[in-house]
Amino acid sequence: MIAWLLDLLIGDPTWLPHPVVLFGKWIAWGERLLNKGQHRMMKGAVFVVFSIVAVFVLAVVLFQCLAAYPVAYCVFSILLIFFCLAGHTLRKEVRDVFKAVDISLEAGRKQVGRIVGRDTSELSAQEIRTAALETLAENLSDGVIAPLFWFLLLGVPGMMTYKLINTFDSMIGYRNQRYKAFGCWAARIDDVANYIPARLTAIMIVLIGWICSKGKESLSNLFRFVLKYGPQHASPNSGWPEAALAGILDCRFGGPHNYFGELVVKPFIGTHQRTLTTADMHLSITTCFVAEFVFVVLVALVSWLVYS
Repeated sequence: MIAWLLDLLIGDPTWLPHPVVLFGKWIAWGERLLNKGQHRMMKGAVFVVFSIVAVFVLAVVLFQCLAAYPVAYCVFSILLIFFCLAGHTLRKEVRDVFKAVDISLEAGRKQVGRIVGRDTSELSAQEIRTAALETLAENLSDGVIAPLFWFLLLGVPGMMTYKLINTFDSMIGYRNQRYKAFGCWAARIDDVANYIPARLTAIMIVLIGWICSKGKESLSNLFRFVLKYGPQHASPNSGWPEAALAGILDCRFGGPHNYFGELVVKPFIGTHQRTLTTADMHLSITTCFVAEFVFVVLVALVSWLVYS
């Protein structure tokens, strides 16, 4: 709870050394060294699996060494959990996108480029807002629910290892010419790690969003919407929280996007092609924030009951 409150208050300060930055440097180094020549898939698999095992083992050893020092153990636990949560920064970035696109199209494209991997140079205002809200839903799972899920199962070492897996996927888990072979295992392992959290996130968004929107749509219809459109996404996981938020907003997500110069055709999530507004952003952020808070409390309570 202290770690979550720290994230709520200060987010990710740029002056604070972040483990994910170290993960990124490690992955970039390995990719430059290994992603060439023959047997790229095998080299990528060995690199990913070795990194995952190494981080988990190092984290376990660290906490075993700290077990005799309760204060240090507690401080390190709080710091690492804090590093693994990204709710504050995510909400701030989405708000900034909506503010920027209201100023100018170019400002909106630049701002949304900070949080999406697609080419933003030709996005319309509607596409910018859509991209921001899609990212909000997807990263509620990746940045909050999934880390907490793995914390519940495997403690802080599991949480840190999940962040490494997620960083691998965000850097090399693409199906383009450069990463298709080398990043294949990274993408598949990330799919497994996010399978349950993505669906938990969708359930949380539907339940909390239904309350926040004052029950404008029936719960049964919302769950049917998620069950229909969630599996249609190219990713086995991203479509579930995105479909949940699209159902709450009664809008349309998805469609074709450019990634690294290649057109990636994604199915649409929903059919109501309406203009997204600042009010939609506020409802989305409120829904995701309340869902995050409820899940944090649930994880804290379950952890206390199990481990006390």
